[in-house]
Amino acid sequence: MKIKQMILTPILAIKARYIPLLLIYFAYGASGFTAIVESFWVKSSLNLSAEALVALSVWLTVPWTIKMIFGQMVDSIPIFGSSRKSYIVIGALFITFGIFLMLGLIQESHLLSGFKKGSVYIFASVIMVIGYVMQDVVADTMSTEVVDRTQSQEDIEHELAMIQVLGRLSLGIAIFVVSGLGGWLADIYSYSTIYAISLLIPIISILGVIFIKLNPVESTPLNLPIFIGGFLFAIFIIFMGYNDVPYSQEIVFVISLIIVLSMLKILINDLDETTQRHIVMAMIIIFVYRATPNVGPALQWWEIDVLKFNESFFGTLSQIGATIALIGMWVSSRFIVKQAIGKVLIFLTIIGFFLSLPIIGMYYGLHIKLGLDAHTVALVDTAVSSPFDYISNVLMLTLVAIYAPEGKRGTWFALMASLMNIALSASGLFTKYLNKIFVVTREVKENGVLTSVANYDNLGILLWIVIIVGTLVPLVAIWKFDPKKDNN
Repeated sequence: MKIKQMILTPILAIKARYIPLLLIYFAYGASGFTAIVESFWVKSSLNLSAEALVALSVWLTVPWTIKMIFGQMVDSIPIFGSSRKSYIVIGALFITFGIFLMLGLIQESHLLSGFKKGSVYIFASVIMVIGYVMQDVVADTMSTEVVDRTQSQEDIEHELAMIQVLGRLSLGIAIFVVSGLGGWLADIYSYSTIYAISLLIPIISILGVIFIKLNPVESTPLNLPIFIGGFLFAIFIIFMGYNDVPYSQEIVFVISLIIVLSMLKILINDLDETTQRHIVMAMIIIFVYRATPNVGPALQWWEIDVLKFNESFFGTLSQIGATIALIGMWVSSRFIVKQAIGKVLIFLTIIGFFLSLPIIGMYYGLHIKLGLDAHTVALVDTAVSSPFDYISNVLMLTLVAIYAPEGKRGTWFALMASLMNIALSASGLFTKYLNKIFVVTREVKENGVLTSVANYDNLGILLWIVIIVGTLVPLVAIWKFDPKKDNN
């Protein structure tokens, strides 16, 4: 009976009015369709170091960091009479423009011949991220407006929580559909064809918004401190990015953290002291959990050059990971809602440590000594580890939903998303400095001339540092700042 409940819970929870919203989440999940092709194209066509690519990833988190601007616009500034649907369409246009720029780069269009490849790639990446940010803000806002408000407050809260789970499942289904497909099709079709197919993604989001029906919501006055502060912050970020200010990313990170925390303080200032304390504790856990560093692109370079993983195999890995993650999320949806989040996060962190060991073993050649094929080890490791990463992200969002203050959910979601992405910026900065200290290089040729040789000697120590820090720091934060522990 319990197994049947686990399987049927998400299906029984779906209502017709949710489906258009879930299409928008699906479109966002499908954005990874070009990820494998992009990785291989960047490696072969752009002379960007691991440090430069990590730096780019930091800048790509900036639009998510200033998400509060879009949140305020969606709440208070209708366009063509709509404060929801019009923004989805605008976001889709941004995404489409970015895809066309990538098509021009890959096809070496003469229209882009006067620009540096790296500059166009960065601009296209940023413009697409802005489109996805805009759509994500609207989707999060609409997730509170498809709920039946005639039921009891307890039922409304349960429905809000289930919509968050269904939204992540929709993302997971999209990832499942496209993750392996992109890599497999890259073995058959050209990279430009893959990007042409990805033009379907913004169309899906527009279809969702055409059919969605929402509870009537009146536009609210702008929160001027948050809107103006966010706008000035955006100008500050652009100024820092275009003027090559020394330590610009570090300065932007510190200033953005101060600004977002100040805005969150304004937002929760009228709540009681205990609630404020619990919200702060939840924010600390979320920030620390997301701020831990990763290895960076060097790991994938090593897998390509040394382990000989190709596009098709990366597609298979992505497909397996997406499939297992989706199944894990599906069957654990009931469990996620009912269990103490802090305890589950501790469990996931410890499991994550042990699941990181196979890649360390492969780096030191353990799979060769055991007579195992690297491809087999990678497949098994991906299959086992994928649900835990996905579930931890859902738990982060659930924690955000639980402590959303009444009447301020739209701005709360936007600001917490900004904080979570500032944490990712911190992760990117930590990763960048680790790559500066422990340099890993790939082979690079320009016009047939070797300009850089492959050197993966430092990858082992880099892996160990990332795994140890990524385990110990979150465990300490969760143990010390768990709001549920504070209640006991």
